[in-house]
Amino acid sequence: MKRIILLLLTFLALASCTNDSLNVSITNANVEQQVRPMPLATATPRFSWNYEAVDAYDIVQQDYRIIVASTAENAKNNVGDLWDSGVTESSQMLYVPYNGKTLQSRDKAFWKVITTVTAKGGKKAKLASEVKSFEISLLNQEDWQAKWIGHEFDDDVLVGKTRLAARYLRKEFALKNEVSEARLYVSGMGVYSAYLNGREIAPEELLKPTLSWYSKRVYFNTYDVTSQLQSGDNAIGIILEGGRYTAIRYNAENPNWDGTENVFGFGTPRLLLQLEVTYKDGQKETIVSDETWKITNRGPIRTANEWDGETYDGNFEFTPACHSEDLIGIDTLASKARHDMPIKSEANLCGWAESGYDDNAWLQAELVEAPEGQLSPQPNPNITVMEKLKPISLFQKGDKWYLDMGQNMVGIIDMKARGQQLGDTLTLRFAELLTPDSLLYIANLRSSENIDRYICGVQTLRATSLPISWHPMFVYHGFRYVEISGLRETPVLDDFEGCVIYDEMPVTGAFETSNEIINAVYKNAYWGIRGNYRSMPTDCPQRDERMGWTGDRTTGNFGESYIFNNHQLYAKWLTDGDDSQWDNGSLANVIPPYWRGYTDNMTWPGAMVTVTDMLYTRFGDVEPIRQHYAAWKKWMLHMKNDYMRAGLMPRDTYGDWCMPPESLELIHSNDATRITDATVISTPFYCYLCGKMAKFAEILGFDEDMAFFNQEITTSTIAFNDKCFNRVTGVYANNTVTANILPLWFGMVPKGLEDKVMNSIVDKTMNECGGHVSTGVIGIQQLMRCLTEYGHGDLALKIASNDTYPSWGYMYRNGATTIWELWNGNTADPAMNSGNHVMLLGDLILWEYEYLGGIRALEPGYSKIQLKPYPIEGLDFVNCAYNSVSGRIESNWKREGNRFEWDIVIPANTTAEVSLPTANGYEVKTYGSGKYHLTSKL
Repeated sequence: MKRIILLLLTFLALASCTNDSLNVSITNANVEQQVRPMPLATATPRFSWNYEAVDAYDIVQQDYRIIVASTAENAKNNVGDLWDSGVTESSQMLYVPYNGKTLQSRDKAFWKVITTVTAKGGKKAKLASEVKSFEISLLNQEDWQAKWIGHEFDDDVLVGKTRLAARYLRKEFALKNEVSEARLYVSGMGVYSAYLNGREIAPEELLKPTLSWYSKRVYFNTYDVTSQLQSGDNAIGIILEGGRYTAIRYNAENPNWDGTENVFGFGTPRLLLQLEVTYKDGQKETIVSDETWKITNRGPIRTANEWDGETYDGNFEFTPACHSEDLIGIDTLASKARHDMPIKSEANLCGWAESGYDDNAWLQAELVEAPEGQLSPQPNPNITVMEKLKPISLFQKGDKWYLDMGQNMVGIIDMKARGQQLGDTLTLRFAELLTPDSLLYIANLRSSENIDRYICGVQTLRATSLPISWHPMFVYHGFRYVEISGLRETPVLDDFEGCVIYDEMPVTGAFETSNEIINAVYKNAYWGIRGNYRSMPTDCPQRDERMGWTGDRTTGNFGESYIFNNHQLYAKWLTDGDDSQWDNGSLANVIPPYWRGYTDNMTWPGAMVTVTDMLYTRFGDVEPIRQHYAAWKKWMLHMKNDYMRAGLMPRDTYGDWCMPPESLELIHSNDATRITDATVISTPFYCYLCGKMAKFAEILGFDEDMAFFNQEITTSTIAFNDKCFNRVTGVYANNTVTANILPLWFGMVPKGLEDKVMNSIVDKTMNECGGHVSTGVIGIQQLMRCLTEYGHGDLALKIASNDTYPSWGYMYRNGATTIWELWNGNTADPAMNSGNHVMLLGDLILWEYEYLGGIRALEPGYSKIQLKPYPIEGLDFVNCAYNSVSGRIESNWKREGNRFEWDIVIPANTTAEVSLPTANGYEVKTYGSGKYHLTSKL
């Protein structure tokens, strides 16, 4: 009876969360900030949540209680048989660590959080989240019974432009009872697709598993396949391709040369698979990859090289063929995939991945050497088709057709064709631009072919009433235009659809202004940033590169993380950097280092430090600091001990990369007056990174390290100013904007002389550069914020809204729908001239959110917020919103004459320091959560 009364009282208390007096609910309850549930790589997960409030103010969490249970029923009834945190007086709602019974591989748990919140006027409510679940992945090598299998085929081309026919692997097995639960653990090196009983598992995912430095780490995926199994006969099938595990390029005559002739490779494709089945009677059975599997490379995917494209030959399709009514159409799959987007539809899949298929002609799989890297649960979602795009036009030239997607995009084309005959080859070639003659412009693709081919086979043509429907499985392209040849009937626009792919992540930011150029460039940045997520942040998606260049994201990562929740992607990238660090401490310029460039400089590998700081600041996550502090410290000491000279850091590799040159056809400037010296770049960056490391050391309680890094800043600042600063003129070195802005923004300018240095920057920009950008990748990372912070927001706005060369607006006015690699991307040498790079964005996006919108974090994860917009004259309005880990923040302002109106939203359980612009500066006041309308006179 006591228990019944207690449960009734608990129910009544929780029911109060829905009362009309306080409309607040717990939302976004998650484990490890996952954007969607995935089996965890840790036995000590961290719990987070935030709140949604309507017409409620000053919401403050007074306490929380986390219930973790072995069953959903226990969690529902507040029985925490795994962990009950008890009522804990705290406002913490991010990263509360599990502290219960030891969790093991395969454990599944159910959890919820119960909180007490108070609001303005003394209102109080007891809230409870929905019951959610999490699952522990396979954490130990001992959890695996499976063996790595594969086969070396004589027709593999492993030199030059490498070409491998896809491996098809299959295994039939019988299940003796009804299945209660089943998990598939699978790692296919380099990329794979998996099938059970003829149906693809997670057809919306592409290019899986996620990339890694395979000599240190190999990731596997986990799938709940309970619904795809049946008692009796079953079959599992896998398609394997080389991906990045097999070298995309290999020059056998010069194997140690780093660059487009050689990409680091690890071997030929191989598979590890473990299917664990639990029957309804409690018995268990495990099916594993081993030498009993069958394998062939005589399937229809004849090659799939990420730089060159995929070839599908229907003459190699497996028999028996599908009947026409059995063909898996793209629309059928779309209804089963997330986002309702079409993914993979292969007619040849009927049969070979089902039980009863005759595989006598196939070979026995062989046991192969396991990859060197540690087998690890994948920590981030796979690449997914996130949007579908219809072409805007279709035109013919000769026997070829040309598609215009209307947008430089990254992904694949799903196509249909009618009236084709046996042996026909349909060819799709991709490019970002057209020539003046309306042909594909491919000069900037270098050795990358970017061609997909479909060869019509007998079985494809059996269903004559249906059009051919096809798209590649293991490649992607960066393109706006597609050249199509081999069509027998006139195509229509509806025959083609662009599948936009990138790592699955939610959009978290929204930004617009009254300025056309700024809005257009923001849209271009949005497309460019997401198009350069391929299990790592890449430089470009179209040419023979597509690498994780670190320097492209040194500051850009802070801006990107307003637009996207890229927490999991960037956390994984830091692991790639740590895994690929050399024993002497050196970090690569490209991470993972598929191009093996360890040239030791501050500005490119330093992105590992800045990304670590971003994950802490933006998402409130201290774990990357704990995990990687030792590695980044080792790198900093390596740079100091090997290269520091009298307090100065002379070591650099790339300079102020891609600054506007003196001649429009050039890629890089040859004018010494435009070039910033290596020491003038590297020493300020060394000090900047020392500041980050001192911050990390303080967080971790490493007082001696904190003192060391702070002393390094002092020593190098003195040496730098003595060597490079002219106190009379207020300029550094040769007076480039980059030379001046780095020490100014990094706090190295002698006190009292800051305005003098800023005046040098303004004078250079206005009088020599006509109010235009004169910096490359390094200087642009600080330019917009520094100008605005020192009272020159008008100049920052001019730079942001320019549409003449060099500017972001110039790119837009000249047809760009993403961001160019070069300021002069429409005239420069095509040898290095991508139409889809993000490195020149610098701090533009960061400036837009933190200065125009005025949204900043005063404490990690936005538990305390600053709202301080800069209503620069020339802008009529700015609308800015960010879905932070603490909740949604909004800052929407407009000005009419001297009247300023501002609507703000502060999320529940946070406070904001609100700086209201006035004619005399700012009025500063602290606000609790809620929606507010503020006005002032400017």
